[in-house]
Amino acid sequence: MTEPTVESDSSADDNISVEEFKITGDSLVAKIKELIHQGNIRRIIIKNEEGRTLIEIPLTVGVVGGLVGAAVFPVVAALGAIGALVAHLTVVIERKV
Repeated sequence: MTEPTVESDSSADDNISVEEFKITGDSLVAKIKELIHQGNIRRIIIKNEEGRTLIEIPLTVGVVGGLVGAAVFPVVAALGAIGALVAHLTVVIERKV
């Protein structure tokens, strides 16, 4: 995994911090679970080596609080399948600051 690249994007209502880092497919699920538990994530985007978006996971305060048990399973299953098929991925994280 490489060091994250951090960019700031300011709009009228929100201040958004964007982090982007490379990750291997086999460590994808563990890293995404860790990020979800942090709680200040607005959106997670998974891209392949060519930069094409594979999955985009919007997270809101209500969803993050409710992401336990069965609610997490479909997202984790999809991420597991992506991680098994793609060796190198880019993870883009949007955080509200």
